[in-house]
Amino acid sequence: MCMSAQIKDWNDIRVAYEVAKRGTLSAAAEALNVHHSTVLRRISALEESLNTRLFHRHARGYVPTDAGKMLLGVAEYLEDDLERLFGQLQGIDQQLSGNLVLTTVSSFVPLLAPLLREFQDLYPNITLDLLVEPRRLKLEHGEAHIGIRPGRAPEEPDYVAQRISPLASSLFASKSYVERYGSLTDLSQINNHRFVSGSRSLHHLPFLNWIKEQVPPERIFYQANDVWAMYQGIRAGLGIGLMSNWAASQDQEIVIPQPLNIEEPGTDLWVVTHRDLHRTSRVQAFLEFFKEAIKKQQRLLLSWDK
Repeated sequence: MCMSAQIKDWNDIRVAYEVAKRGTLSAAAEALNVHHSTVLRRISALEESLNTRLFHRHARGYVPTDAGKMLLGVAEYLEDDLERLFGQLQGIDQQLSGNLVLTTVSSFVPLLAPLLREFQDLYPNITLDLLVEPRRLKLEHGEAHIGIRPGRAPEEPDYVAQRISPLASSLFASKSYVERYGSLTDLSQINNHRFVSGSRSLHHLPFLNWIKEQVPPERIFYQANDVWAMYQGIRAGLGIGLMSNWAASQDQEIVIPQPLNIEEPGTDLWVVTHRDLHRTSRVQAFLEFFKEAIKKQQRLLLSWDK
């Protein structure tokens, strides 16, 4: 197999070239403005794709092997062409055009969609690609440029995670449910009511803790593996369940809060990027816009208000 078919990412060669020039992972990482773990991962991926070792690892740093010298000798001649190419790509990016891939969960699409329209009004040459996934897409593998997710802070070392806003949730039921079963006004009434919850795949979500801790399994009559599908069960009258205050406030017809006060831990809204793309113009333009847009929505994210 030829080398070009084996190498998955030509940027790995640029990273290896910086390591060879500077002698250490930390120096190369500083020059490339990435985390040192990113440099190590790219070097390992390049060596694996070529099935050969490119560097001798010493206490004093990284020294190219004979194979490394062969590859990096070619890379040296290509550096000028690569720099011109990166300059051209940066010029394209600075024009704020091209594709921007976002990922979020289904329950946030109604909140996000109007904001995306506003963003495109400001930047009409940017094409938006929204990936709605319950799992966290791997930004380090290029699956998305920006992640917008509720929950706990991401722990990946190469991610830039920004807490945008706290989120609040409450117990809600539809009018049709209350007409049939009444309101839940005291914890002693739990066994007289039907509940909606997330299935096992959603048990990691903090906002579902109250249901898991307080409601017996035999009183849960509807479960869904998607938060928006869970919300729809509440709207349809299948039972009482937890909804974000923002989602409940958008339904003027059938959703009303239960009068029971509960101790429910909050959840935060995070926007996440990868270090390698965090400073690009398209990503920065969206981050600045999104943070300001969420500030205007924050009252709805924290309190139920029709």
